[in-house]
Parts: sequence; C-alpha cells; structure tokens
Amino acid sequence: MPRGLLVVFEGAEGAGKSTQLRLLADWLGSRGRDVVAVREPGGTVVGDEIRRILLDPNSDIVSRAEALLFMASRAQLVEREIRPALDSGAIVLLDRFFLSTYAYQGIGRGLPESDLRATNAIATQGLVPDLTLLLTMPVADGLARAVERGERDRMERAELAFHERVAHAFETFTTSGWQTAHPECGPIVLVDATGSEAAVFDRVLGTLRTRWPGTFPVTS
Repeated sequence: MPRGLLVVFEGAEGAGKSTQLRLLADWLGSRGRDVVAVREPGGTVVGDEIRRILLDPNSDIVSRAEALLFMASRAQLVEREIRPALDSGAIVLLDRFFLSTYAYQGIGRGLPESDLRATNAIATQGLVPDLTLLLTMPVADGLARAVERGERDRMERAELAFHERVAHAFETFTTSGWQTAHPECGPIVLVDATGSEAAVFDRVLGTLRTRWPGTFPVTS
C-alpha cells in the first residue's frame, strides 16, 4: 500500500490553521478519502494531558521544560497516530509541527536551535512532512482573532514582543536558503490567510492541487 501524505498547517496565533484544517478534512472526507486530523500538542491521551498543562494560564513553565513537553507530546503522536495512519495510506492533516518549535521555543523563547533539532530528531525519528502550509497575516489581526475566540491560553497571553518575534520567524521559514538548511522541516509554502474562510480555503486547495493534482482534483 502506498504511503499516505503528511500535510502540516502552521502559522502564528489566529492565522486560521485549525479552521482551514477542518475545512480540508471535511472536503477530503466528502470525497471518500481516508483522512486523519490531529493537532499539537495533543492527539493522544498523553498528548492531551500535556496540552492541558502547557496551555493552562496558571502553569509556571520554564522555556526548556516547555520545549521538552511539546517534544514529548510529539513523540507520542508520531508513534501512536501519525506513522500508523501514513502506513495505511491515509492523508494526515496536522495542526502545528516542528516549525512551531523553531518559531516559538527557538526564536520566541531564545532556546538554541541545535538543541531543538536534536530533541526533535528523538521525537520524530526522522519523520518529515510532505508539505507545510504556512498561513500568514498581520500579528495584530491574528491576536485580535484569538481574543474573539474567548479566554486566551498561556501561549496567547505572552507579551506582544514575543508574538512579533514568532511572526518574524515564520516569515524567514519560507526562504529557499532557510529551507535548504533545514531539510527536517520539508517543503514549506506560504498561504495568505487574510480574507474570508472560503477565500483562504481556495488558496489552500490551489496550493495542494499544484503539487498533487490527482489527490486534490478540481472536480470529483
């Protein structure tokens, strides 16, 4: 059986990753495709408990512990959910992966990239996304969306300067030089996340069709 596809949705707070992932999962499911949608941190019993700790506004977590908790959730998710789904031929849609580690814990928190790369290698055992869709929009607009969703989690409550560093980091990830130097992240494509959900979804589908026209056909 051919290996499935791993498509990752990335972006700063409020960029619409979860919404676009859900729309794509529904689109694929309505066309009879085997699709598995998961998120980081979370996606397993262990990961969901780690997610609760990481996002709890009352959690006092130092940067190194934060990074290691994300990696622990990732290791469990890769082994228990992602690899089995890929081996069965499913299309796996993942809300956040290693790019978020580089952006949030690397540039945002200031942890050494070499340390993050080494621990990620343990967590993923060499798993590389087939494609990462990096949704982008102005920082202020994304944070405003996050506020509209209701009570903000621990990550969303970080200072504006932190979120600006994260957004700037994501911008650098689309350059060919950065991607060449970071093969563990796989190919990354920028997607404009401004406008209506439908307009952004059209851009998402257009990007996927360019790469895999048979898997994401215009008509079915």
